[in-house]
Amino acid sequence: MLGFLIAIAAGFFTPLIGGPLVDPIVKALGNHITIEADERPLVAFMIALLAAGVASAILVSGTPFWIITGGILGYFGSRIVEAVKKVMAERNAAE
Repeated sequence: MLGFLIAIAAGFFTPLIGGPLVDPIVKALGNHITIEADERPLVAFMIALLAAGVASAILVSGTPFWIITGGILGYFGSRIVEAVKKVMAERNAAE
């Protein structure tokens, strides 16, 4: 369960690590692999999930399924909450 929560946090903070962690990795890989500008958020998400996976392995908590699920829920969490709020508001307005 702790690994799942770590993955949620990692997914949520993915946009924040976009600049400080992705830029050096893109520079280091620049001679070998071309990373386009629209792929940078994906690299940030991969770094976040890798960190969550390492943390969950160190803490012996979580399976790969729950790490990935937690990362996805964390990344899209604010959008999911807004969509649920919108649906509930529409349902209350219809009643």
